[in-house]
Amino acid sequence: MNQPLDKLKIFSLSGIQMRTFHITWLMFFVCFFGWFGLAPLMPTIRADLGLTKAQIGNIIIASVSSTIVARLVIGRLCDTWGPRITAVRLLLVGSIPVFLVGLANDYTTFLLFRLAIGVIGASFVITQFHTSMMFAAKIKGTANAVTGGWGNLGGGVTNMVMPLIFAAIVGFGYTPHNAWRLAMIVPGIMMLIIAFLYYRFTKDTPAGNYKEIGRTGSAKTKTDWSILGDWRVWALALAYGMCFGMEITFDNVASLHFVDTFKLDQSSAGFWAGIFGFMNLFARALGGIVSDKVGNKYGMRGKGLLLGSVLMLEGLGLLVFAQAGTLVLAIASMLLFALFLKMANGATYGIVPFISDKNVGLVAGIVGAGGNLGGMAFGFLFKSESITYIEAFRYIGIIVIVISVVIFITRFRKREAKEELEPAVVAA
Repeated sequence: MNQPLDKLKIFSLSGIQMRTFHITWLMFFVCFFGWFGLAPLMPTIRADLGLTKAQIGNIIIASVSSTIVARLVIGRLCDTWGPRITAVRLLLVGSIPVFLVGLANDYTTFLLFRLAIGVIGASFVITQFHTSMMFAAKIKGTANAVTGGWGNLGGGVTNMVMPLIFAAIVGFGYTPHNAWRLAMIVPGIMMLIIAFLYYRFTKDTPAGNYKEIGRTGSAKTKTDWSILGDWRVWALALAYGMCFGMEITFDNVASLHFVDTFKLDQSSAGFWAGIFGFMNLFARALGGIVSDKVGNKYGMRGKGLLLGSVLMLEGLGLLVFAQAGTLVLAIASMLLFALFLKMANGATYGIVPFISDKNVGLVAGIVGAGGNLGGMAFGFLFKSESITYIEAFRYIGIIVIVISVVIFITRFRKREAKEELEPAVVAA
């Protein structure tokens, strides 16, 4: 069967479409271990390297800023090389700084390694691009949301598991100074395993790899730069900055926030930070599913209104979280804004595949880069010595609400959906 699937068979591994579906979300999941494996260990790393709040802020910014450029490049490479080879090469190159970050012994070298590791975050673009190639138009939003959500789930599992790996290494007699360094070898090995699986068991398209179907170097792979003049692309980039940008920011600061504000130990803080990530198990997929259903009934305009609504609810939830005075209220409000944040992630990529069927990778890359740009901008708030983490969360909540209004007035119309849906099926 060499056509895009029009049904998502979650529990199936038969057919290249579903094998690719499962391997590509697993790839993004594992990349999260490499990308954010250091985040839940930051209380230990902070003490080990003697880091200040400003330095930690710079590290947070570095961890997401390099991903901005990487996502733009990877989106274009998916259009040119195909997602399969792009994924394998990213995993192999990205594993190098993950393995070597343990060599860092001061702020500067740690910052540089964190910057290099951030390139791994571009794996998200591959996941969304590859999923779009494997599924028909009416199910793209749901399929993209599930692969993106299950991949993002790696952020939650990382926050929970890495402190346990660290504790196990300490239990074998190693000092904390050595334990956090040795712990990062685990995600490096995982990335190499996934690189093999990706190379061995996936194809670029249902019909075969780019070279097999003669796509490489064809007119189809030429970039239509006019897409940069489409305001919808930049609106989606802003929206993704507010949802995914906030997600990766929270992944970076959650453990430190729970340790400093509620006096939890590193393992407990990692657990609660992980609960935030675990919402991806269903919430991002829910956003994609609802986006598809709304789109089928109300077209692109309906998809846009849904995205604006969940962004506004995310912003309101963040304001409640910022005011939480107890751990119980903090956890409850965290779950509230996490639900709408992750639904917004799914709703954003429920729209992305229909902006330009000729340049799915470029659009996915620009919007994905927007997510990291948001994360980088938020990082400056957490870096400031004059702004507390609580105040930073409050300011972000207000900014998210403002951007939700921008999405409400962006002209996603049903007429556009009719024009885009048909060629999207062919291109996939």
